[in-house]
Amino acid sequence: MDQENKTPACCACHQTKKRTEEEYKKLANRLSRIEGQIRGIRGMLDRDAYCPDILAQAAAANAALNAFSRELLSSHIRSCVVNDVRAGNDEIVDELLDTLQKLMK
Repeated sequence: MDQENKTPACCACHQTKKRTEEEYKKLANRLSRIEGQIRGIRGMLDRDAYCPDILAQAAAANAALNAFSRELLSSHIRSCVVNDVRAGNDEIVDELLDTLQKLMK
C-alpha cells in the first residue's frame, strides 16, 4: 500500500504497478542486455555470419528474455497476486492462470 495516496502498490484494475527502484533497475538492466544481444544478432546478420552462429545467439537472447519473464512473474506473484488474494480478490488467480498459459505457448 502506497502510504502517500493510500492506493495499493498494484492497483485492483491491474493497469499499473509501482515498482521499487531496485526492482525497476534490475528489470531495466536485464532488458538493456537483451537489447544489446538483439543488436549483436542484427550485426551478425549484416556481416553474413554463419547460420548456426546466429541461431546460437538467438537462443541465448531467448533464454535471457525468458529469465526476464520469470523474474517479472515472480515479482507479480509475490506482490500483486498475494495482496489481491489476501484482500479477497480471487479473480486474480484466473488472471494468473491466463498469464501462465500465454507464457507457456
